[in-house]
Amino acid sequence: MTPHATPALSRAQLKTLALASLGAALEFYDFVIFVFFAATMGALFFPADMPEWLRLVQTFGIFAAGYLARPLGGIVMAHFGDLSGRKRMFMLSILMMAIPTLLMGLLPTYAQAGVLAPILLLLLRIMQGAAIGGEAPGAWVFVSEHVPPRHRTLACGALSAGLCSGILIGSLVARATDAMFDQAEVLAWGWRLPFIVGGVFGLLAMVLRRQLHETPVFTELRARRALAAELPLKTVVRDHAGAVLLAMLLTWLLTAAVVVTLLMMPTLLQGLGVSRADALAGNTLAIFATVLANLAAGWLADRFGPGRVLVLWSASLGAAFWLFYGNALAGAYSPALYVVAGASVGLTALVPALAVGGFPPQVRFSGLSFAYNLAYAIAGGLTPVLLSLAIRDNPAAPMQYIAAMAVLGIALGLYLSVRPPRHGAR
Repeated sequence: MTPHATPALSRAQLKTLALASLGAALEFYDFVIFVFFAATMGALFFPADMPEWLRLVQTFGIFAAGYLARPLGGIVMAHFGDLSGRKRMFMLSILMMAIPTLLMGLLPTYAQAGVLAPILLLLLRIMQGAAIGGEAPGAWVFVSEHVPPRHRTLACGALSAGLCSGILIGSLVARATDAMFDQAEVLAWGWRLPFIVGGVFGLLAMVLRRQLHETPVFTELRARRALAAELPLKTVVRDHAGAVLLAMLLTWLLTAAVVVTLLMMPTLLQGLGVSRADALAGNTLAIFATVLANLAAGWLADRFGPGRVLVLWSASLGAAFWLFYGNALAGAYSPALYVVAGASVGLTALVPALAVGGFPPQVRFSGLSFAYNLAYAIAGGLTPVLLSLAIRDNPAAPMQYIAAMAVLGIALGLYLSVRPPRHGAR
């Protein structure tokens, strides 16, 4: 069957994409809500006499701990996902995310418990990181194995749109909290509500995912007794080192786009003199543009090839972010330019589809999880801290970093246009 003759997605496949994407949105909200209250959490969980820049660095350090914990959680869940089923790990990751998020909303502050408060916050953040380590790669594998290969990029784009919707929900909840309560009320107790709501979101996502079925690819592997004959990660490291390296580089690009453009930006803009209300308003619009762009990029990539579309979106990211942040540095913050930069983050639809195609079905979950989480732990964990430090001496550091990542994305797109992933046909 030629690509043009591939049938459209069935109603069951569309339902699977919708439920998986909605569940991903609710779970990713739990993971990112912390960053929208970074300044508040820093004021509540560290000494009042600590310098503002050091408090911000330590707060982002706790945020980064979630990324550093991702590889362990991802590797363990991926191991069982390759041997006992994708859906089981899909359910477990939600439970591991909902519980610590709920507990964060019940934590004592530094004024109430002293140094124990940031320690408990750090431990809960590590639990969140372990959960998201299995969630993101597991979700991409899950949806990609539920659709024909011809529609893999659109499926991953829909799931990425769901993950970005979780960031959007976080931004909306942060804005709603600011609108409903004054600063004193937020510091006193209002900050707890978004985390408690997140715990409820997690339980809702769990209910939604109970309706999903195991992937046809895994079901076939199990029926043919063709599951991995040895430790899946061992096979990945021994036989698929090239696919691991490619997936790590792609993840580095994804990490830069999401962490800098969407997650850190409200805090960075406030440091440039933009009000919190204006920064969050622009962030909300930018994330909404990202959600739509994920669907558009996935649709285009299924027709023209993900490598070519990656070149286009990477170039757009570099140019749009440079223009947006450069204007913000000059005191001319533009929400419209932020929206364009946010749309450029739509390249997150392309990264997982390309990375998934590099690994055979028997070790696909383990391969993607290992590469994705290791790269995210390094790049995602260090980026907030290093950029927070670099900005003190070089205010243009964020735009220079994104420009370098755009060059990487263009190079990867050109390479993949010539040499697509080996296992992209299944």
